[in-house]
Amino acid sequence: MEGRQILTTAETNPNVCLRHHNKPNSITANLIKPATPPSPTPPQKLQPSMSNSKDGSAPDSLISMEDGKKYWEGIEADVNGMLGGIPSVTRIDLQGSRTFLARLGIGIKTGRKMVSRALEGGAGIGRVTEGLLTQVAEVVDIIEPITKFTDVLQGKPGVGNIFNVGLEGWKPEDGVKYDLIWTQWCVGHLPDDLLVEYFERCKSSLAPDGVMVIKENLSTNGVDVFDDLDSSVTREDEKFLALFKQAGLQVVRSDIQRGFPMVGNTALMPVKMYALKPAGS
Repeated sequence: MEGRQILTTAETNPNVCLRHHNKPNSITANLIKPATPPSPTPPQKLQPSMSNSKDGSAPDSLISMEDGKKYWEGIEADVNGMLGGIPSVTRIDLQGSRTFLARLGIGIKTGRKMVSRALEGGAGIGRVTEGLLTQVAEVVDIIEPITKFTDVLQGKPGVGNIFNVGLEGWKPEDGVKYDLIWTQWCVGHLPDDLLVEYFERCKSSLAPDGVMVIKENLSTNGVDVFDDLDSSVTREDEKFLALFKQAGLQVVRSDIQRGFPMVGNTALMPVKMYALKPAGS
């Protein structure tokens, strides 16, 4: 779906996961979802369903993209909604992303370069587009299936084409190449096979020196984890690396996001940024 943040926290495991939105109302209950079951278990189910389910199902096979879309349609179209009731996280997140791009040579300071055209996959209300991408790109195209989110981006400076489809439904326009493709906190809504296909379409849309960035939560449970709250999967680092390879992409740089705050007594799950280019380029 969209590049939004959810938090999945662990009360007994000091690792929590951030994604873009969280379920409206009952913020403390739904915002903080332990990666491992807390003790004692609270009355409301907070932990995600584990991928090593009793029937042996692969975690991504449990994803319902329709359910995921319905979930996000219930989220408010504002930063508070995008960040699950912790809007202050956006400054730290954007600074980490800005630093990562600078290390790739993209930025506005001396020695770095602006890019001509960028694409954000799963843009939501444009938190990353407006807070980062339009500052380093002349034009930013948007992929986002929830129309009430993209309504706020209509006519905004620097915003180009808006594709109101999910990542799985987006098809590159003929002749359009991107210097930068940014996708954050949303690929968990795609099963592995559709995610690889999305990566392949992005790869075909990169300009000769273009780069693709994936910024996502990482599972630290030793397996991918399915979350039935929003019908998404949090993947391990090893799974991402395998999917990148399957799509013909190579990692040219990766960094862990630093500086996220504690939420109560819990820490956020690791968030990693991957810079990708076509293998062999």
